[in-house]
Amino acid sequence: MPAAFDFARDTFAFRNELVWEYHPDVRTGRMIPRRAEPRPTFALRCFAMVRAARQFRIHAQFEPGQSRPDEADCGRLVRTVIRRNPRRASAARQRVPIPGFRDLRELSTIHEGLLKQALGGAWRSYVLRSHWRMVFPFSRVHQAREAESLKRALETGRLPVVHVVRFPQLTINHGLLLFAVEPGQNRVDFMAYDPNSTGSAIRLTYHPGTRTFGLPPNHYWAGGRVDVFEIYHGWF
Repeated sequence: MPAAFDFARDTFAFRNELVWEYHPDVRTGRMIPRRAEPRPTFALRCFAMVRAARQFRIHAQFEPGQSRPDEADCGRLVRTVIRRNPRRASAARQRVPIPGFRDLRELSTIHEGLLKQALGGAWRSYVLRSHWRMVFPFSRVHQAREAESLKRALETGRLPVVHVVRFPQLTINHGLLLFAVEPGQNRVDFMAYDPNSTGSAIRLTYHPGTRTFGLPPNHYWAGGRVDVFEIYHGWF
């Protein structure tokens, strides 16, 4: 059985950059957007990054004791991982060997440009099947079921990727990779990899009393309720 997900090892060393910089309005609490300067070169890749982080977990086998491949061979191995099905894990004997690296964090530190190129263009974030789902209402019953489904997935060792959104406001439209669940009193905390940040995990919290999810404030989100559904699983 593979080791538990480790944020410091199983995430990218670089982040998804923001097209807009967000600054809190002290009067309203809302986030005021301004275009980022200089213009970012690697933005709108949040869904590609969480998908790929999951693919490396379920399809790659890091072999730090082996000699490192040259850049061309390394690129070929990375592309092989990213082309595999994000919904179904490879058997141990069918995993892609990544020689000479301890983990994804080390690989993406040394080969940042190669990984960014392999993740593809920003257009990939616009062609997700899940984007049409968010235009329909999210009932509280649906969110309660989603919370229970995500909890069960994590308890059985699966790493759900979720689409986090507020519609029609679109104050947030983002992808997270969940890797642990911590049930508490009147709340359930889902620990998540946020590709917009490389420093630490964040908490996506479900509140059973109101049957709502919430995210705390950060550098791009004012905080508050969000709607959540799993992607790269089933039809989505």
